[in-house]
Amino acid sequence: MPDWETKFWFAQSSAALNNGRMSKKIIYPRSPRETMNGWMHLPRYIDKIRLHLAGKLPKDYQDNFGKGFDGAWLRAAGLTHEQFIEVVRNTISDGEVCDWVRENVKKTDVEKKAHAEGMLNYPKADDQALQERLKMRKEQAGMAHRAEIKGFVDFIDADEKRT
Repeated sequence: MPDWETKFWFAQSSAALNNGRMSKKIIYPRSPRETMNGWMHLPRYIDKIRLHLAGKLPKDYQDNFGKGFDGAWLRAAGLTHEQFIEVVRNTISDGEVCDWVRENVKKTDVEKKAHAEGMLNYPKADDQALQERLKMRKEQAGMAHRAEIKGFVDFIDADEKRT
């Protein structure tokens, strides 16, 4: 292990083991805005799968795992949740996953952009039921006052303390 890796590992381990206790800090997946191979949300979904495989996916994420935005990406890519879990399980790095997606998910840049726009504009302004759900989620999270949160991607980033 190179010297910088040893120092980084030691610093991380020391912080986690401070006072003999492991930290219970939630490990958030990357922002849904992150992209890989032109696909918005893909890095987040990979993070969620890796956390799941390690038994560390927080309970709040488990009910919607493979559904919601994960499911939207799967539909756009033409894959099943189980198929993609196996892809991630059989890779070590994001680069390997990216290579697999590049070789096996043949979608145009226009299709990828449409997927991203669908996520960024969810819920649509005229979808009263989902607008009410977003309003309820903002209220539950103590963010009712945050007018800049207009969709669920905004909400996720705010809820996970990125904005």
